[in-house]
Amino acid sequence: MTRFVFITGGVVSSLGKGIASAALAALLQARGYKVRMRKLDPYLNVDPGTMSPYQHGEVFITDDGAETDLDLGHYERFTGVHASRADNATTGRIYSDVIARERRGDYLGGTVQVIPHITDAIKDIVVAGTDEYDFVLVEIGGTVGDIESLPFLEAIRQLRNDLGHEHTMNIHLTLLPYIPSAGELKTKPTQHSVKELQNVGIQPQVLLCRSDRPIPDNERRKIANFCNVRPEAVIAALDVDTIYACPISYHQEGMDREVLRYFGLPFSGEPDLSRWEKIVHAIRQPTGEVRVAVVGKYTALLDSYKSLAEALLHGGISHNVKVHLDWIESEEFEKSGKTAERLSNADAILVPGGFGERGSEGKISAVRYARENNIPFLGICFGMQMAVIECARSLAGLPKASSTEFGPTDEPLVGLMTEWARGTEKLRRREGGDLGGTMRLGAYSAKLTPGSRVAEIYGKTDIRERHRHRWEVNLHYKDKLEKAGLRFSGMSPDGVLPEIVEYPDHPWFIGVQYHPELMSKPFEPHPLFAGLIGAAFKETKNKKKAKSK
Repeated sequence: MTRFVFITGGVVSSLGKGIASAALAALLQARGYKVRMRKLDPYLNVDPGTMSPYQHGEVFITDDGAETDLDLGHYERFTGVHASRADNATTGRIYSDVIARERRGDYLGGTVQVIPHITDAIKDIVVAGTDEYDFVLVEIGGTVGDIESLPFLEAIRQLRNDLGHEHTMNIHLTLLPYIPSAGELKTKPTQHSVKELQNVGIQPQVLLCRSDRPIPDNERRKIANFCNVRPEAVIAALDVDTIYACPISYHQEGMDREVLRYFGLPFSGEPDLSRWEKIVHAIRQPTGEVRVAVVGKYTALLDSYKSLAEALLHGGISHNVKVHLDWIESEEFEKSGKTAERLSNADAILVPGGFGERGSEGKISAVRYARENNIPFLGICFGMQMAVIECARSLAGLPKASSTEFGPTDEPLVGLMTEWARGTEKLRRREGGDLGGTMRLGAYSAKLTPGSRVAEIYGKTDIRERHRHRWEVNLHYKDKLEKAGLRFSGMSPDGVLPEIVEYPDHPWFIGVQYHPELMSKPFEPHPLFAGLIGAAFKETKNKKKAKSK
């Protein structure tokens, strides 16, 4: 029978439940077990798709088109298991489903209540489609004590009785702050957090204690005594220099052994952590370094670009080089006009996705600088669209080129596909209606032009990548842009939607309509990021040669 591990957090938020959960999943995989991961989020939004990046951070897209929490990105990067719509549920989605059932009369006129209707819906989500897995790890968002999390905690309390204690366990992540004036780690926050958890009927079997230093034996015994767990089950979650060292660190602290011990499974052998050792070695001992300028719109909160930052790191791992990221707010170029001065030290330039007109001219200026100065360039989603507009304005004789996203324009180089190709494909768009769920979402196939740079990078001409956008490059301008030198090297299988553009006469200039960062793993870097960092590393070597002369 599948074993369920529920991970909760206490004391403060942002302790790293997602990373801890993903690291445990990686450890269980390294011991030969089949693992799936899920996330329950307490906010009332149906999904994070309409939430501001400044509040929520990145929206992670699954193959089946779900807009989910960024922790699902960590799950995929650590396990290699593709997440799905079933792996992320919010309070908003659960209440919406229950209310819809009530409106249909599914409850036969009965009073609909949090218990049992909401908690039953949560339990159904947790256990659905899990029979083939050895372990299902379920992270509960928020912090114990938050009123929003109570239905989720009640649901996992009930599941422990429904499924049996031998098939379920609770791991609680807390904080052990070090007080310099006292010269010691303080255990009271952990004690109070566990007490709060016990107040709702949940007793943790393992405590994962976030700390910047080892836990002395005396404090470990004290925590175990007051929190009703074995001393060996008090695991130190020590700060590390890279998140990819977490599986190694947690194994050294005994986390996987305690989980297996609880379930009565063999734990004496060693897991195969060679994959993680190689990754950590490449990060800690690089043979070179590159600087990538990321010209974005949401750089005030870097969680908005979480997968992007990790994918660039993965590209560095593939070449054993350290990647320095220079985050630049695109509006800076519009205000100062110092694009060249700001980008002069970049070995590569990346313009990521985004929505809205704000900062678009700054992104276009960054595209122009990369093109004119032969700097390796990657444009993603909105970044590709800005590259197309820049080409139209600078090379194709269309100075008024723009996007209908910004308002009416005489030259709609970018627009809603329904504006220029009605009937060719049904997009989930409702005129004047809701914003949520109205984009081209999820994995779509594309055909690459044989002999193109992207076909060489991928090593094949048929690819499948994840999308999240409403606006498309207008196919009607393809001929004009190609005459100006911009090659359309990737198209949708029906030849209607441009997916990839590149300049054949540029050292490395590629724009993609999809989000390749969502598919990258530390042990399997996405070829576009590996290619970009490889080109950037070549650029650094060229600069060194030029200086030496």
